[in-house]
Amino acid sequence: MTTEDTTETKGVRLTAGDAELTVSPENGCRIGSLRIGGTELLRQGPRFGSFPMVPWCGRTGLGRFRNGGRTHQLPINSPPHAIHGTGRNVEWAPAGTGRSSAAFIYDLADPWPYEGRVTQTFELSPDSLTVTMSVETEGDSFPAQAGWHPWFLRNLGDGGADAEIAFDAAWQEERGEDHLPTGRRTEPKPGPWDDCFGMPQGVDVTLTWPGRLELKVTSRTEWVVVYDEQAEAVCVEPQSGPPNGLNLMPRLVTPIDPLEIAMTWSWRTLA
Repeated sequence: MTTEDTTETKGVRLTAGDAELTVSPENGCRIGSLRIGGTELLRQGPRFGSFPMVPWCGRTGLGRFRNGGRTHQLPINSPPHAIHGTGRNVEWAPAGTGRSSAAFIYDLADPWPYEGRVTQTFELSPDSLTVTMSVETEGDSFPAQAGWHPWFLRNLGDGGADAEIAFDAAWQEERGEDHLPTGRRTEPKPGPWDDCFGMPQGVDVTLTWPGRLELKVTSRTEWVVVYDEQAEAVCVEPQSGPPNGLNLMPRLVTPIDPLEIAMTWSWRTLA
């Protein structure tokens, strides 16, 4: 096990029943830990846990997007593309914390070319976690996306079986050799996946660790990326649009129309 995997999680701790959540506002306001009955569900380390993707999700092709007649260039952090937004790389400010809930904010800034404010809230109960995110502007309108990138442990240890993934998608976004959606929708294909799926009735994905725990990821949004190509973890990523969405399906944030998204993780023990 690497040093990264054993890094102690620090941050704001929330509790409800036997559920314990740690949020790290200094590290991109990511969830650093979720323990149910003492069992950790998220891959540990400063790059993992569950981080917000904002103001874009997944890859933005060549790091470029347009807003009206202006073309903007974002830093290339996953050559040749820009990936997963800027929110995971900055410190967020607390906007209120309690025993089982917390809220944090950060103001969009360079390298993002527009001013705006992002708010993320966490509500923990004994059998669920609801996270919401909003992107607002009081100035110029701009395209944006928001979502989350959790790294759920593939195996919870103690000799148990690996997690099983179950979902029923209406379509799969065809992925080109450049890892960007081609714009064509296909029938969902068997994994392994690093792919975006469409669920018009809302995201609904179930992770089951046989004999241990069942966890459902739900959201009213209709896009989810499923990534299970690593041995250590599986990712179920609700997001407000497909990868390269700033170009393929721009959603404008305006002074009267913020971007809002929420997801819920709900769980039950199987033992």
